[in-house]
Amino acid sequence: MSRVRAPAVAGSFYPADPGRLGAMVDGFLADAGEPAGNGRVEAVIAPHAGYVYSGPTAGFAFAALRTGIAAAKRVVVIGPSHFVSFRGIAMAGADAFRTPLGEVPLDREARSSIDGLPEAVIADRPHAEEHAIEVELPFLQRLSAGFMLVPLVVGRAGPDEVARVLAAVRDDETLFVISSDFSHYEPYGSAQRHDEQTAVAIEGYAAERLRAEDACGHLAIAGLLLEAPRRGLAIHRLDLRNSGDTAGPKDRVVGYGAWAFTEPRA
Repeated sequence: MSRVRAPAVAGSFYPADPGRLGAMVDGFLADAGEPAGNGRVEAVIAPHAGYVYSGPTAGFAFAALRTGIAAAKRVVVIGPSHFVSFRGIAMAGADAFRTPLGEVPLDREARSSIDGLPEAVIADRPHAEEHAIEVELPFLQRLSAGFMLVPLVVGRAGPDEVARVLAAVRDDETLFVISSDFSHYEPYGSAQRHDEQTAVAIEGYAAERLRAEDACGHLAIAGLLLEAPRRGLAIHRLDLRNSGDTAGPKDRVVGYGAWAFTEPRA
């Protein structure tokens, strides 16, 4: 019998009704427009908050994948562990993840490759209530029905360990989604300055400058930043805003950013 990870935040972070959810995601993608022609997109950074807050920024990130996802065999979605403390980087042991839009199969071949690494673990508990992976899936499902998922949650691990795991599953048929929000609960102006500093660090490939207070997914981002120069990936900022720009008050905001990492043109 197959084991399916049920959605944990449907009805709270995003609509549980498939029709409403699909229309909302399609609206965010349409508002972002067509991606700029900067080469094949291999990875994006996308936020993972409730859609009314971070959906517009997520739209920019996933719109950048629109032209390349049809050729992708798998999508690696990697983000932080918000609820479970553990050592390493966890891939779920489930066979599929379900959202209101349907089930996404997990890539068993990629799981086998990762399972051989000392920093990797196969564990369902870190994934059970985690929203960082789940909220990205409806965007991917609206773009493609043909991909397999590699869901990774980062616990206590170093950026170099994250980079090794990413390298273990990288090929021409793999895309990466790095799931992270940015500053948390600062006043609007302070958050803008903080997030701009973080953006500059990302765009300078400065993995060593990222801290937990800068981005909840700082370890996943840092791992990608270590890998990006080795692959010759260029970084393009797509959007940077916070919840004060969308649906929240301005006294305590959460920051959101979207970036695309592209291969150089042939």
